[in-house]
Amino acid sequence: MDSRHLRALLDRLNPHCARALEAGAAFAATRGHYEVTIEHVAVKLLEDGGGDFDRILQYFAVDLDSFWQDLLENLSRLRQGNQGKPIFSQNLYQWLERGWLTASLHYAGTELRSAALLEALVEMIPQLPGKGFDRLEALPLPQLRRQYSAMAAGSAESAAEGAEAPRPEVLPSISSPEGSSALARFTIDVTGRAACGEIDPVLGRHDEVRQAIDILTRRRKNNPILVGEPGVGKTAIVEGMALRIVEGKVPALLCGVRLLTLDLGLLQAGAGVKGEFEKRLKNVIDEVKTSTTPIILFIDEAHTLVGAGGEAGQGDAANLLKPALARGELRTIAATTWAEYRKYFERDAALARRFQLVKVDEPGLEQAIGMLSGLKTLYQSHHGVLITDDALEAAVRLSSRYISGRQLPDKAIDLIDTAAARVRMGQAAIPALIDAGREHIAYLQRRLGHLEEDRRQGVNADSRLIATLQREEAESRERLEGHERQWEEERALVGEIGRERPTEDGDGDFSAAGCRARRRLREVQGDAPLVQAEVDAEAIAAVVADWTGIPVGKMVRDDIASLIELEGALATRIVGQEGALAEIGRAVRSARAKLRNPETPQGVFLLAGPSGVGKTETARVIAEQLFGGERFLITINMSEYQEAHTVSQLKGAPPGYVGYGEGGVLTEAVRQRPYAVLLLDEVEKAHPEVMNLFYQVFDRGFMRDGEGREIDFKNTVILMTTNLGAAEISERTVPPEAADTPWERPSLSALAEAIRPALLSALAPALLARMQVVPYLPLEAEALHSIAALKLEALAKRLRQAHDIELRCRPQVVAYLAGRCRQGASGARMVNALIEQQLVPGIAKSLLQFMAAGEMPEILSLEIDDKGDLSCLFADRCADGEEDRAPGDEEHEDDLAKAAQG
Repeated sequence: MDSRHLRALLDRLNPHCARALEAGAAFAATRGHYEVTIEHVAVKLLEDGGGDFDRILQYFAVDLDSFWQDLLENLSRLRQGNQGKPIFSQNLYQWLERGWLTASLHYAGTELRSAALLEALVEMIPQLPGKGFDRLEALPLPQLRRQYSAMAAGSAESAAEGAEAPRPEVLPSISSPEGSSALARFTIDVTGRAACGEIDPVLGRHDEVRQAIDILTRRRKNNPILVGEPGVGKTAIVEGMALRIVEGKVPALLCGVRLLTLDLGLLQAGAGVKGEFEKRLKNVIDEVKTSTTPIILFIDEAHTLVGAGGEAGQGDAANLLKPALARGELRTIAATTWAEYRKYFERDAALARRFQLVKVDEPGLEQAIGMLSGLKTLYQSHHGVLITDDALEAAVRLSSRYISGRQLPDKAIDLIDTAAARVRMGQAAIPALIDAGREHIAYLQRRLGHLEEDRRQGVNADSRLIATLQREEAESRERLEGHERQWEEERALVGEIGRERPTEDGDGDFSAAGCRARRRLREVQGDAPLVQAEVDAEAIAAVVADWTGIPVGKMVRDDIASLIELEGALATRIVGQEGALAEIGRAVRSARAKLRNPETPQGVFLLAGPSGVGKTETARVIAEQLFGGERFLITINMSEYQEAHTVSQLKGAPPGYVGYGEGGVLTEAVRQRPYAVLLLDEVEKAHPEVMNLFYQVFDRGFMRDGEGREIDFKNTVILMTTNLGAAEISERTVPPEAADTPWERPSLSALAEAIRPALLSALAPALLARMQVVPYLPLEAEALHSIAALKLEALAKRLRQAHDIELRCRPQVVAYLAGRCRQGASGARMVNALIEQQLVPGIAKSLLQFMAAGEMPEILSLEIDDKGDLSCLFADRCADGEEDRAPGDEEHEDDLAKAAQG
């Protein structure tokens, strides 16, 4: 076909078909196709809608969605990679030519309409490749020609010559009844969902909702923007506003308003041709302006407006919205995070001034519990299990303390949802403990089967391994049978409790039989329940344990009991510092009892004293006792911050500097673990400018990081360590060799006053006044003796667990280690050094030799040899049960335990 013939055909196309052909060519170009095919044009005819093509197909009940998918599948098989302009395919030439002939013969028209193209397409079906066209074979062409006028009535192609019908911009569902309404295709009706009961109740955000309503009722710039961290409930505030609108609990200016969510993804989908996105957004804005019902648009993740549809700052969506936003013609609620707000909005002052900021902070614990209480009934109905009030409180408290990187109430809601699903599944499925037990027994049986096969084949099988596996199988089977009996009984009791439980709309109370079943269930479950009757604090703690790896017992442990026993727990690990530990315990208990200033951290302590007396170990024990483990200990070595510019490493680089946005070492650690012990080690070595950073932390309980975020330190216990004043403490706590009057050890307060000049040499007076100075005393002989025994006991535990070897030692060994510690200035650290550097290498070498020989000893005895050095003696137990030991060992069987107690 020559170009003149093609031009003549193209001139015959009516505006509707011409636009479809042009859009089809652009569609082929954007996909990199080498030819413009029938499928490209047919897709655009369906996309435009309102013409003869889709009206006739709908009249004959053709499945348009399936036809659409078939056309797209055909296009996906075409060769791609064309960088130039695509050409018309031969089939497209024939289609246009046959369509014009059909229009001339059967429709007596002067223009080529899509009805003629459809009839020509039906006639060409046998020669067309691909799928989908066979759906048109059943179209009765004679009936089409007879009833064409009725079918085409109201078609966009029937408009006056030169008038162009409105053109839809997207193709979500071809059979959609919304027609060409941009709002219907690009937005979601939030008020409609609220009216249908599809939105959960929103509690605890009354202040933010009222503030947003105040802004919306302004005459100009009536556009609130909700800014907060992910998960704090920004979208929930908008849904709460929609509920208020439906219920009529808003000012008269907002009554009857429609709240629509603008979906930027739908706006951009398929907008491959330049200017198409802008036209879609303009249609949305125009429809909002001309709507008889007032409309408020909600734009979630509003930062995506910048750069959407064009270059940022030029033809993007944000600049298209600016005029309407400034004049108050388009009321909009936006939502974004603080990081995105600073990155996109604060840098564009013209965009930021069109919105009024509404801060959405993370709710407090009590506020979050109130939010969850409003959702309790919904989750109970969905999962079919009871959720106790203790579970709501535990979800908020445990998620706040142990789940970092997420915000309340989102993480607490996820906890409730997961725990309820787990309880529901646990009542019907096999418990994980039983399932794991069965798998372990199957594994042991396979191992024994393989060993037995080796024995039958004449291969030397390890008889000790076979005996060990058989013993382990018997023990595992016994445990499994006990767990299965417990499971069956728990299931029966849980079922009985469920039957006795009153219905939600009933007036009765829990029956006596149900109470008896609940008591019996607690007895059967003990500390390891297999089936739970409801979602309680234990169920929540189990989920948190799976998510974080923290043992359940440490989470559900009573905080009050932990505080009361704090000094006792510290004293088991910190020896010889009873006065200092009591002072720390009193201060922490006062803070937890809310008797101290709630705006400050739980405690700010400066632990001053010689090296190796237990200052750092105190921080570890407090983290384990109060917060659940050493993972909640944040250690900052202040000797690394001896330059003034290292302040940015702690709090994060300011805007414009390298590293901005990455957070600081200190601020990020506390932001992710707000319940923790903060240990500032060797604080005297830090630069004074670095220490100035902590004035506000000690006084007000917060610090602003490099990005301007407020980091909360109110739930931390801050411990600082220093060696300043060690000489003064040693001088005043060592009794004189000869004295005329009885010597008395000075009190801790007197020691704190005595070392104050030394502390002021490195710390400013105003900073020192914000700390509680706790002197640590040099370790006495008795304390060093106890520490040495504790370290040896830890070594004995490792030997027992790793090699099943029992460690025994004489009292002289403990005395030897304690004596060596008194000779140096390292304190208790010398014990570790002696054990790790002198004792352990020799034991390790001997064990490796035993392992190479294939004969492991059962007893390791530590002794002091004739030269006064440590020596190791390995031995086995005799057949009659007596130990094969050196003479005189009988009296020292419990030396280690007695030394630890001493």
